[in-house]
Amino acid sequence: MHSLRLLGTGAALSCSLVLHAATLAPLHGRCTIGASGDSARFRLEVRPDDCPESRHCGSNFSSESLTRFTGITLADLAREGANLTATLAAESGTFTCTGTVRDHEGRSVFTPNDAFVEKMDGMGYTGLNSEKLMAYTFVGVDSAWVQSMKQTGVKGMTADNLLALRIFNINPDYVHSFTSMGYEMPDADKFVALKVQGVNAEEVRRRVDPDSHLQDHA
Repeated sequence: MHSLRLLGTGAALSCSLVLHAATLAPLHGRCTIGASGDSARFRLEVRPDDCPESRHCGSNFSSESLTRFTGITLADLAREGANLTATLAAESGTFTCTGTVRDHEGRSVFTPNDAFVEKMDGMGYTGLNSEKLMAYTFVGVDSAWVQSMKQTGVKGMTADNLLALRIFNINPDYVHSFTSMGYEMPDADKFVALKVQGVNAEEVRRRVDPDSHLQDHA
């Protein structure tokens, strides 16, 4: 299987995210882009420059939609020797990998978006650093989704657990599916726990006594 081997930026994310103190400066590291098992998606591996090959301190994403990247297609990965630049642009920042297909290494940069940081700060989400912003870029955390979640009234949302909420596709519809049945509103971490366990409102409707509180059964 051909792949584009690049030097890329890194943040550890494999259900848990390892974050390092950093300023809002661009990030540099190593990365590899290849074809995933799904013909419509890429496999993206990202590792910081200071992460030894023997350690698990990188990030693996196996379901990056082709439509999220510009400058690269799956067909390009079969063009051995082709020089390519793959770009993933999001509100939180821009991730670019430039390199040569197959065994050669290139360079990659994640550039944070300061305007997004200011907008998030205005909504009460502070302490963002470049690693968090790059993770936001990969999983699709944007200000419109954050604002829609705030409007549901979910408590306990933080700059950190926004990642888990987005990874597990917790959205206003999921929140309303529970609260519309009259249950007490779970906090953000409880919603993540419910989704991890595969709990949906229809299952709760079947199994939970209507007079009990949702958090007693989560």
